[in-house]
Amino acid sequence: MSPNPALFKQILVVAAIVTIWSVWHRLSLARLGRPSNISGSLGSRILGVIRYGFFQERVTARPFGYNHMVLFWSFLLLLLHHPMVIGIDTVLSGTLPAGSLIPYPKGMLLPVILVLDLLALLGLAAAVVAIGRRIISPPYPEGRTIISVFMPVLFVMIYCAYFGVNSYKINAFLSAEAQGLARHWLPVSSTIAVPLAGASSENLYFVSWWSHGIGVLLLILCLPYSKFLHIITALPNILLRRQERPVLPSREEFTDDNRFGIEQVDQYSWKDLLDAFTCTECGRCQNACPASMTGKPLNPRRVVEDIRINLLANGPFLKKGKEPVIPLISDRGTGSVSEDAIWCCMTCGACLEACPVFIEQMPKIIKMRRHLVETKGRFPEELLNLFENMEGRSNPWGIAPWERTKWCSQLEVKPFDKNTTEYLFYVGCAGSFDSRNKQISIAVAKLLDRARVTWGILGKDEKCCGDSLRRLGNEYLFDQMALENVELFKARGVTKIITQCPHCFSTLKNDYRQYGTELEVIHHTELLSNLVQNGRLTLDKAIGNMGTIVYHDSCYLGRHNNIYDAPRKLIKMATGSAATEMGRNRGNAFCCGAGGGRMWMEELTGERINQTRVKEALEEKPDTICVTCPYCMTMFEDGLKDLNATSVKVLDVAEVMVEALRPA
Repeated sequence: MSPNPALFKQILVVAAIVTIWSVWHRLSLARLGRPSNISGSLGSRILGVIRYGFFQERVTARPFGYNHMVLFWSFLLLLLHHPMVIGIDTVLSGTLPAGSLIPYPKGMLLPVILVLDLLALLGLAAAVVAIGRRIISPPYPEGRTIISVFMPVLFVMIYCAYFGVNSYKINAFLSAEAQGLARHWLPVSSTIAVPLAGASSENLYFVSWWSHGIGVLLLILCLPYSKFLHIITALPNILLRRQERPVLPSREEFTDDNRFGIEQVDQYSWKDLLDAFTCTECGRCQNACPASMTGKPLNPRRVVEDIRINLLANGPFLKKGKEPVIPLISDRGTGSVSEDAIWCCMTCGACLEACPVFIEQMPKIIKMRRHLVETKGRFPEELLNLFENMEGRSNPWGIAPWERTKWCSQLEVKPFDKNTTEYLFYVGCAGSFDSRNKQISIAVAKLLDRARVTWGILGKDEKCCGDSLRRLGNEYLFDQMALENVELFKARGVTKIITQCPHCFSTLKNDYRQYGTELEVIHHTELLSNLVQNGRLTLDKAIGNMGTIVYHDSCYLGRHNNIYDAPRKLIKMATGSAATEMGRNRGNAFCCGAGGGRMWMEELTGERINQTRVKEALEEKPDTICVTCPYCMTMFEDGLKDLNATSVKVLDVAEVMVEALRPA
């Protein structure tokens, strides 16, 4: 019995046509989406594809990612396998490979077949490991599916067949001299060939040849109908990713004929819909999400999956101008996203940081929030007071604006004047009104004065930056507030701003760029670090009353704005030793639970996120927990009280700095 290459080629052509049509049919649904702005240089995008696509930097951020990278590279070279298993004997004999049109020097392809032989062994081992992991210990409970196991089984089948064909050809067609050559250039296949010599090799060859071919056919036919479609879409999705950091919500136009937010799937951009087809269902976003990890209804992986299912179900109807058959926002289950899940998001960015193919889960949720708030008027009841207070008095508590200066009543604080002050100290709502965070405002003020920085405040004219409003979906009120603030900054000549709140920092620095202003905004930890390094602040490292200090990364300072080192440097400069790190830190840090407007909402399901984070901090047996955010301060102090761990202090980095100041 012998293989029939002609028959296989005909089948392969048909399978390729079916696959191409299926892929096109699915991906063409992304064209239903709205336009998407793709900015940034092509060069940096290509470098991103090399870095994150081919070298898989984010994939290998987790140990098991190296197994995936082996499978990825072996798959790329899988395209060479079939011609090589047909012509391996001709290569070793020094003649032309089957079907070759270009002569090649003898021995030119020998390094190639060596690489293929070794890579096939690595690919086989990686596929076996992948099967074991998905059966025994999947990355998330729902990850144990037939398709997730079936695909690596195909890899095992293809690689085993590859070795089977090679072994037969080594035994059947090669001279003694060529077999000696094979031992050097096909070490794995030659080792397998020895025990197979003299066996019913023709049957083995027939089975191996067709197993290899059928495995390839099944692989390409399954791609469009499984999560493995990402093999086709991942690299384009990385190429077309948004390059700015942080990833910001888009600005809305408030006209009578405009729709606000996302109600049905075709209102997303085509890039959002491409995201939905690119999801690898690896579960990294799910395992990084604080809401998902504490038993809340939100699962970012499922949100993306539901968007894809919704698009596939509604796409044919939407193409014809008909109404969708499955609602996007609903409690009906698969293919719809529940309102409870939508309101659980803390916009901490953990899902964005974890995704190896740059899917934007969080912005999709914010767009659905906008629809619920601005169009339907449906939102959690406790947000009503927040929205009213923000609209009436420009702060979450509804406190009178003239009380914004009470925190500095015992200090000599000047109003901002562009002629005499360099920086505006944007105190923020928490720093102005919250009793605990007022102490941080005082600490920052003392440090600025000691360093002889000229600064001033807006006092009663300062307004909330609107961060919570925007992340909660109240874009209309945020837009009004942002326009007023931008106009105020321009009128006062403000160009440099100091903030103590990462949410104010990120909003003023990044979101306000959408309103035509470029402000030099600096978080107090960055400024203080620069002042110490420049000798304008002198510290006494003899402070020893704080004990073990554990540092917590604020999501909006760290993940969203990549500021990790400045706070750590300050702690080390102030105490003489580095802060103790929690198990999850820097880009992998766990949220305190207050971002995305959750500061103003109650947690009704699962474990409290702040308690989860506090428990993680207490594992390090700290005397002091150091933070850099008013929200984190509140959440940690509440969590310590709930866990009866009030002996542990929570301090802002600025307060640690004040303790370390050398007497003037």
